[in-house]
Amino acid sequence: MLRFLWDSISIQVLLIFLVVFLLVADYMKHRKPKDFPPQPFSLPIVGHMYLMNFSNPLMTVQKLNEKYGDIFGLEMGTASFVFVNGLRMVKEVLVNQGENFLDRPEMALYKEVFSNRGLLSSNGHLWKQQRRFTLSTLRNFGLGKRSLEELIREECRYLVDAFGDEQGNSFDPHFKINNAVSNIICSVTFGNRFEYHDEDFQKLLRLIDESITKSGSVMSQLYNSFPSIMKFFPGSHQTFFKNWRLMRNFVKERIDKHKEDWNPSESRDFIDCYLQEIAKDNGDGTFQEENLVACALDLFLAGTETTSTTIRWALLFMAMYPEIQARVQAEIDTVIGQGRQPALDDRSNMPYTNAVIHEVQRKGNIAPFILPRLTMKDTVVDGFRIPKGTGLVANLTSVMFDKNEWETPDTFNPGHFLKDGQFWKRESFLPFSIGKRSCPGELLARTELFLFFTALLQKFTFQAPPDTTLSLQFKMSITLSPKPYKICAVPR
Repeated sequence: MLRFLWDSISIQVLLIFLVVFLLVADYMKHRKPKDFPPQPFSLPIVGHMYLMNFSNPLMTVQKLNEKYGDIFGLEMGTASFVFVNGLRMVKEVLVNQGENFLDRPEMALYKEVFSNRGLLSSNGHLWKQQRRFTLSTLRNFGLGKRSLEELIREECRYLVDAFGDEQGNSFDPHFKINNAVSNIICSVTFGNRFEYHDEDFQKLLRLIDESITKSGSVMSQLYNSFPSIMKFFPGSHQTFFKNWRLMRNFVKERIDKHKEDWNPSESRDFIDCYLQEIAKDNGDGTFQEENLVACALDLFLAGTETTSTTIRWALLFMAMYPEIQARVQAEIDTVIGQGRQPALDDRSNMPYTNAVIHEVQRKGNIAPFILPRLTMKDTVVDGFRIPKGTGLVANLTSVMFDKNEWETPDTFNPGHFLKDGQFWKRESFLPFSIGKRSCPGELLARTELFLFFTALLQKFTFQAPPDTTLSLQFKMSITLSPKPYKICAVPR
């Protein structure tokens, strides 16, 4: 009888049944409570991916913000997200109810690389222990102290010399800046810096740049949504994984070298300190070599990419706004002069330069969204219910460009950070995010930005190459960075 029924079912009927089953299963999985935030019409399986402009997701989110308000939902393949916009809402989810949105969702692209370890991808007790240890270790190695400031000032001298070698001719400053900034975190993490002509390290910096670009590609985002299918397809996500394996090998080699000549009584850098924690074997499994690899990678990448990208924006803005550059240089000449190198203590006497750096961060907008969070329990935000397990993304761009918070949000205007000639700290300035998962390297980044920026502007005037028009066009991936450009560093 069963065989008769099976034989009588046509292929067409079977396919229809499977399609209906998948549609019903998809609907049941993504069914939302009545008071869930508003969202556009969702297609089965793909959700709202049909709406997304992957080369400029900011544009998509801005349009949805205008249509649905400061909180709305999006389905990205198999994952559900809620986006929040505006200072009030961002503070609500990251500070007032921050404990409810503290974890990271499991994102296939990064799970493949980090296995939910390290500083950025881990959760719960593991994350708290890694963050606490990292902040403590960075402080021990000079974060906020003269010793680390002097390390940065020394690297500033190397970078000024490298720019001077170009003799005022046009060049792409990208990897010189990357190398200089990376050397700071490399000195703290690995115990050494790398020369700008070190070909192996230059290849590594290019791998980082390529990986960051690939992570924002369509294929990588499809892998995040459909990993079990996309793992069989070629594409940028496969290049991403290949590059990450090479970067992981770089870090692993440094750890192995440390283990060969490790002296438990003398900690030279972050890796040595971590090896001490592993040796203590406190029994909770928090400090393991796999976690060390992930943490070192996090520090290396985050400590290289964000600050160097901001400096690249800064030089581009200075070349495009020569009157602002001239005013910064006039303040440098008055406060510091040409006879000595800039120091961090000078910052309090240089309100205009400080305002320009802050405006570079605001207008450059290198971190337009926070890294996604996970709703840890059913939570009500602004009258809307966000179920446990829903992803959350805070749109920092909506705060940094809010026309109700900034006088001229779409214009590069250092006056945003000045009041009566003095520097003015703004609540809506959130380049490092806020709350318990805000950037752990904020103090280091702010120190680097001031010292590198003033050291370069003290010695050079930045200009567009002859017959060249510079552009503020950007490329977007994990960060929002300027498209490659060439510039002239003319000695003063």
